[in-house]
Amino acid sequence: MNVAVSPDGEYWFVALVLENDPTAPNGFAYPAVIQTGDGLVHITYTWERKRIKHVVIDPAKLELHPMPRGEWPE
Repeated sequence: MNVAVSPDGEYWFVALVLENDPTAPNGFAYPAVIQTGDGLVHITYTWERKRIKHVVIDPAKLELHPMPRGEWPE
């Protein structure tokens, strides 16, 4: 599960990888993202369809990288 950031909805930047487990049989699903008044970004999603995971990200601390042609880099 990847996180990308866009200043305008047209150009995107790679931010971080939340999950990268190709052996997870049920994977990750139903992501939801909100940004609270304090600027933090809260992401929730199902983990292995058994639990709900909650991640809090401070966008100011992200190291963004260009996403050529809108595709996640290999």
